[in-house]
Amino acid sequence: MSAPAPSPLAIVDAEPLPRQEEVLNDAALAFVAELHRRFTPRRDELLARRAERRAEIARTSTLDFLPGTAAIRADDSWRVAPAPAALNDRRVEITGPTDRKMTINALNSGARVWLADFEDASAPTWENVVLGQLNLIAAYRRDIDFTDPVSGKSYALRPDAELATVVMRPRGWHLDERHLVAEDGSQVPGALVDFGLYFFHNAQRLLDLGKGPYFYLPKTESHLEARLWNDVFVFAQDYVGVPQGTIRATVLIETITAAYEMEEILYELRDHASGLNAGRWDYLFSIVKNFRDGGPKFVLPDRNAVTMTAPFMRAYTELLVRTCHKRGAHAIGGMAAFIPSRRDAEVNKVAFEKVRADKDREANDGFDGSWVAHPDLVPIAMESFDRVLGDKPNQKDRLREDVRVSAADLIAVDSLEAKPTYAGLVNAVQVGIRYIEAWLRGLGAVAIFNLMEDAATAEISRSQIWQWINAGVEFENGVKATPELAREVAAEELDAIRKEIGEEAFAAGHWQEAHDLLLRVSLDEDYADFLTLPAYQQLRG
Repeated sequence: MSAPAPSPLAIVDAEPLPRQEEVLNDAALAFVAELHRRFTPRRDELLARRAERRAEIARTSTLDFLPGTAAIRADDSWRVAPAPAALNDRRVEITGPTDRKMTINALNSGARVWLADFEDASAPTWENVVLGQLNLIAAYRRDIDFTDPVSGKSYALRPDAELATVVMRPRGWHLDERHLVAEDGSQVPGALVDFGLYFFHNAQRLLDLGKGPYFYLPKTESHLEARLWNDVFVFAQDYVGVPQGTIRATVLIETITAAYEMEEILYELRDHASGLNAGRWDYLFSIVKNFRDGGPKFVLPDRNAVTMTAPFMRAYTELLVRTCHKRGAHAIGGMAAFIPSRRDAEVNKVAFEKVRADKDREANDGFDGSWVAHPDLVPIAMESFDRVLGDKPNQKDRLREDVRVSAADLIAVDSLEAKPTYAGLVNAVQVGIRYIEAWLRGLGAVAIFNLMEDAATAEISRSQIWQWINAGVEFENGVKATPELAREVAAEELDAIRKEIGEEAFAAGHWQEAHDLLLRVSLDEDYADFLTLPAYQQLRG
């Protein structure tokens, strides 16, 4: 590689950060600028295609497997590339943002993989974007520690052999990074910023450590979006001079349209594919978003009533396992979001039993691994998968040829007997306000009511409020879902929070902003595609 010219990217409206030059040097920014020049026009076309697909669903209220790619699905000969040693055993994965403390705790957690998250578990302040990259660089150099300023407790990395393998998740295609601007005034997509900085600084370093640059790809809606990622990977590997196939990507099947293109997504990424993941909350959000005008049969009940045993969710997860194993890829299960309570043993007992049952189900269904949100859940999930896997690194040999899933099965929302409840509306408002307020303070992963919430849970909360109102849902107490009711519940919650935390803390937070934004994205007739788009305009830093 020749020495790069000064980057054509400008850093705008951003206060200088300590040691940012280690991340934002000319060579790294020149690479990101080249990614932007080559690939953002295609990104823009694919975002426009999303809108066209959504309009088609609004007209037809249905989806089907793609006739144009039937040959790919019918061809039994192709497989994804074999898993590298560092990604062959993924039986438990922990998720979380890349702040300094979480970086150390996640790597030390005992999980086989850490999903280092620049997406739903991280509010994209410039500080989080840049210092998160710096923390990962420091971790690979073993140049990271942390001392809690309150407790005085110190954190340091365990020996390399005991650390989780990092799989980094960049932002989705729909988000731009307003602090990095090209000469033509365009903002660089956050996905290319996060991927580009991480890959440029760490690809060779990770290879030297016996691992590699591994990624989770979020919010993918079609195989054409996976093809774009594959082209990014091919270019990036040539640019920095590492072998093709060094990158490995696991795609989150967390949109309803992607569920109909699982095989095609793996095919497009086959030289770089590592697996697929079943992301529950974004998947439900995507169903509501795409079928929001599809009538009563698409109205979801309270989010906590939609378990993974619901027929349409079971169809989705079983199809995912079958698809992955047919093509030699890992199938990774969903999130156990429970946060153990230090004060309530009974709450823990009930929650641990639910987590165990969920992980037992996934392991018995053929998944090769699963997610947890807290280190205390790692042993529980590990036990479930150890029981099924034993000494085997995965169970990709379980082909699940017994699984038969039709196009209609994936959207059979009306197979659920549960209905929306008034308590469900209240919970959606509570979680929405509390999460958005924390997000506006720069926190993306937030413990609320003993659950680790991220942007996906806020999306399903506001989407359900929107859907129930627009569908004219009547709750079990005879009260009808209306904009006035949502405003009334939100006002009550805001008042309750003020009393709970006190006037001083309330005034110091972003509570009114969060309240107003939740109502805006829940009540506007023009449904916002993503809550984080208007929220980003209000995010400081």
